[in-house]
Formats: sequence, structure tokens, C-alpha cells
Amino acid sequence: MPLKQAITGAEAIAYAMKQINPDVVAAYPITPQTPVVEYFAKYVADGVVDTEMIPVESEHSAMSAVVGAAAAGARSFTATAAVGLALMHEIVFIAASLRLPIVMAVANRALSGPINIHCDHSDSMAERDSGWIQLWAENAQEAYDFTVMAYRIAEHPDVRLPVMVNFDGFIISHGVEVVETLDDEVVKNFVGKPIRMNSLLDTSKPVTYGPLDLYDYYFEHKRQQIEAMKHVPKVFKQVAEEFAKISGRKYDLVDEYMVDDAEYIMVALGSTAGTIKHTINELRAQGKKVGLVKPWVFRPFIKAEFQRVLNARKGVVVLDRAASFGAEAPLYEAIKSALYEVAVRPQLGSYVYGLGGRDITPDHIKQAFEDAFKGNLIADEERYLGLRE
Repeated sequence: MPLKQAITGAEAIAYAMKQINPDVVAAYPITPQTPVVEYFAKYVADGVVDTEMIPVESEHSAMSAVVGAAAAGARSFTATAAVGLALMHEIVFIAASLRLPIVMAVANRALSGPINIHCDHSDSMAERDSGWIQLWAENAQEAYDFTVMAYRIAEHPDVRLPVMVNFDGFIISHGVEVVETLDDEVVKNFVGKPIRMNSLLDTSKPVTYGPLDLYDYYFEHKRQQIEAMKHVPKVFKQVAEEFAKISGRKYDLVDEYMVDDAEYIMVALGSTAGTIKHTINELRAQGKKVGLVKPWVFRPFIKAEFQRVLNARKGVVVLDRAASFGAEAPLYEAIKSALYEVAVRPQLGSYVYGLGGRDITPDHIKQAFEDAFKGNLIADEERYLGLRE
């Protein structure tokens, strides 16, 4: 029977990995990710899992270790945050380019400097073009569920790409919530045995990883990565459908909250979606037709989903917990591009919020919606919520 537990998001991810029992975990501690591997290390020490745990001296080495393990055919996992992910940058690209089905949990935290340990999305947004699939959790339950689903997506023969499970640092990683976990055997059967392809240890079919790849072949290899990303939406939907059968929880490429008759829609990633839903309930009680679209999958960015749900609305407000210096904020930029060819373009507004962990409140969300109600959205203007100007 499923078990309801009051646990943090970090513990929920570690619990999922305990049930998956990966072959190799390599990690370096960094706030606010550290509890993920701390909890998992206890499972290793207690003999609950038979994972090879590799404590390394840096995040660069952590990603390098799981790249080597995955190339050998081992089911591999790591976790990081912020500057740790930035230090991995070189190897993050290599993991995707080598088509290795690694899973990495990222407790989203602001990039330095000045140094800041609290939540924003600048770390994962800096890696959005690295070739990794990006899943974004709103709460600890979703962080657990996506971790269980991740290997099924990553290891699928039509995909063979690494998966990043993003969960807001401190807000989700350290916040205690009720999480419904599945039975160990149910998770084990759902995830199944690793699907190994092109293993370095398979001497009957010798392969080479990481050779010099110059202009005679490099372009074709990048094209293969592009094609693999196109398969992700279909595979995600298949895995989500199977997961719904064992859990009762349904996932799709985007989460739609009260959008059917909504005239004004807000788009946002991560834990802020919970605050937006609360605010939407209040505004609905006042007769305002508002809704939320929350991407569960940000990479690949599925334009068709946003074109379908946002076409012909009166106004669309996009919230970003990251800034692109000298350009439009990353989520807004993608949404704006997606809506270029829709039949009836809505008014668009870009709002950056919560950098460095600054709180976002229902009043901030209402402020952005009020701009939309008044027709005061300007597509080429970036605005800020909760900022001292």
C-alpha cells in the first residue's frame, strides 16, 4: 500500500532513489542539495541499497564519475545546486552529447555573486541548452514522482538523454510536506532493469566514448541529439500514463489550472505555482477569469502545447525566477517565441521575481494580474515583482 510520510523534498528524492537502487551515485555536498545525498548515504551505510557511493572532491568530478559509470552501463545518479552545477558545466554537455541516461536532482539556488544560498532558477537556466531533459517540480510530491519516472524516460531507446529533476532550493528541499510514496516493489517493477546500450564493458561489441570529433562527423552527432529531444514528449506521455496507473497521479507536459474559461493566464515554473493557484482561487471568488499554466517539462520546450492553451486569451503573464542579462528572461523568451504564429496573439507581459530567494506573495501575483486586467502589458518591457527600485 502507498505510504503517506511527512518528509522534506530532499528526503523524498533520496527515498525514491533508495527504491530505484541505482548502481552508482557520485556527489559532492552543496547547500541546499546536501540532504539528498546525506539521506541516500545512510541507505548505503545501512546496507539498504547495494549502490557504489563515490564521494568526490568537486562537482566536476561527480559528473565525470557518473559519465564513466553510465558509459559502462551502470544506472547512475548525482545531485547538485547552483555553483556546483556551474562547475559541472563542461561535463554536463558531455553527458548529453554521449547520450548517457543519467539522472540528476538539482536543488535550484541562485548563482554567485555575491554568494547567495537561496532559491532562484539561474543555475538550471544556465544549462537549458546543454541537451538535458528538464523536469520541474512544484512540491515534494512531484519531486518524488519525477525521480521515479526519470530513468524510464532517460533510458528509453528513442531518447537516451540525461534528465534533470529541478526542485526549488530550501522551499522544497527543506520544507516538510506530506508525500505519498509507493511500495518498494511497485517502484522496482515500474522502473525495471536498466536498459543498457553501447556499454564500454561489452567486449563483444567494442565502442569508443569521447574521441576527437571534428567537422567530418560532429555536426551529424548534434543532429542526432536534436532528433532525440523530439521523441521526449511522446515518451514522457507514455511513462506518465503508466505512472498514473500505479499512483493515481496524472502528469502531462504542462499543468493546466483553471484554464478552460480563463481570459488571463499566468505561466510559471516550480514552487511559485502553488502560490499562484492560491491567488487564482481568491481572484476567481471575485469573478475574475484567471488560470495558470505550469510547465512540468521545460526542456524540450514544446511550443505546440503553449500555442494550444494560450491562443486567443486576452492576456498572458509570464513569471521568471531568473534573469537573462541583456536579453529577455528565459521562460518569457520561449513563450513569446512560441506565440509568434498563433491565430490570435494575446497581450504579453514579462515579470522577473524572487531572485536570490526573495519571497513572492499573493499581492505580487495580483499586481501582475491587475496589469493584465487593465490592458497594461507591454511585450517588450521587463517588469519586476517585489523589487526596491
